[in-house]
Amino acid sequence: MSTAQQVPDILSSEFAANPYPAYRVMRDTAPLIWHEATRSYLVSRYEDVERVFKDRAGEFTTDNYAWQIEPVHGKTILQLSGREHAVRRALVAPAFRGSDLERKFLPVIERNARELIDAFRHTGSADLVADFATRLPVDVIADMLGLDKGDHDRFHRWYTAVIAFLGNLSGDPEVTAAGERTRVEFAEYMLPIIRDRRRNPGDDLLSALCAAEVDGVRMSDEDVKAFCSLLLAAGGETTDKAIAGIFANLLLHPDQLAAVRADRSLIPRAFAETLRFTPPVHMIMRQSATEVQLSGGTVPAGATVTCLIGAANRDGSRYAHPDRFDIFRDDLTTTTAFSAAADHLAFALGRHFCVGALLAKAEVETGVGQLLDAMPDMRLADGFVPAERGVFTRGPQTLPVCFTPPAGTPPP
Repeated sequence: MSTAQQVPDILSSEFAANPYPAYRVMRDTAPLIWHEATRSYLVSRYEDVERVFKDRAGEFTTDNYAWQIEPVHGKTILQLSGREHAVRRALVAPAFRGSDLERKFLPVIERNARELIDAFRHTGSADLVADFATRLPVDVIADMLGLDKGDHDRFHRWYTAVIAFLGNLSGDPEVTAAGERTRVEFAEYMLPIIRDRRRNPGDDLLSALCAAEVDGVRMSDEDVKAFCSLLLAAGGETTDKAIAGIFANLLLHPDQLAAVRADRSLIPRAFAETLRFTPPVHMIMRQSATEVQLSGGTVPAGATVTCLIGAANRDGSRYAHPDRFDIFRDDLTTTTAFSAAADHLAFALGRHFCVGALLAKAEVETGVGQLLDAMPDMRLADGFVPAERGVFTRGPQTLPVCFTPPAGTPPP
């Protein structure tokens, strides 16, 4: 097994600026690294990350979430296993698939996307991150839960603090304290609303979560609050970066942008390839239940394993020309890209596959389609070159574009 000194450190500025060369070195020469600063084993090859996520042999757990996310969310579905996990997932999953998603929430997504675009469609310029990507998923989740979208700035501040806590690999005490404060503030905000929704249910997701029952089990107020916290953070951060990432990738590949503009059925392909090429989440942790042999060495029982999704998704043993963005590649299956049978690893795999994957797909397809309609000649602002930021989660922080506004008088 290799040590972290042989490759650029994941906490270094060099890695933060561009992790992909370091990922290549890891896969090729150091597929299993003990990383002292994070007290975890770094795993970078596709076959190993896939094995950890699918966990067919019961070798890995999510016990790490007790210290990684419980301090900010409370105890969530991610920490559960066995029947307890299956029942909790059955309580929340129906809202994120099939008829409920189509009937209840697709109109919510379409309306929120349209309202955001209306604010800039006559201006000729926009920042796709600040004006759209960071706002759409949070507005949608607030609407789905029946919360006040006027509290958007508060929601955004909370989920930003939570994501910073999860990505606090260097152990900054101020980031830790801010994340822990968020748990308290969110509970003070949500618990009274949850209690009121139990007394006065409506036709919203929060009411459905309060009323849901499987095998005689219902979610407690704390369960509902923790799931809403998780939904806001995970659904906000990842969809935000996915939308920004799709446009950054397409704008840098004008021929592929033109293809998507001409044929909107290619949007799922562009999304799937973005999830592979520039995933919103670069690291997901697990804990070993037993001693496990992986490429490059042995992981002892009870160790934290950091799965480097950004590295595994560019593994040349799995994908041809892995460092090339190509929505037409034939080694990424779009039809399964948003299910637990996905080829890429951006949503994890197995029983803890992201429950909100189809919601994210609906938000991305709707948002990308409406943006292309509103800005048919969209192009990067003069002189701007998109750049990713972040280590734990990663994506463009800004994406200024120009376009020709429609003819006619702008609305008052």
